[in-house]
Amino acid sequence: MPSRNGQYITAKDISKKFKVAYPTINHYTNLGFLSIVRREGNKRLYNGKEVKLRLSLISKMVNEGYPLRLIRKKLIGKEGGL
Repeated sequence: MPSRNGQYITAKDISKKFKVAYPTINHYTNLGFLSIVRREGNKRLYNGKEVKLRLSLISKMVNEGYPLRLIRKKLIGKEGGL
């Protein structure tokens, strides 16, 4: 799961831990919802805390009926405001 220092998580581990389909993780990464922190060989590593926060925000907005297009705008807007 997390790497040596405990902060990185692979896409495969995200899928298992948060019960999100692997293709969904790829899609979220392509949309910019999830950021790859680094790579080790063929593995993409993500910040575990950021992934948890982002997936909870995405899940909440999807349940409220927001389309992915608007979720993307909200997430990017939050980053710009930080």
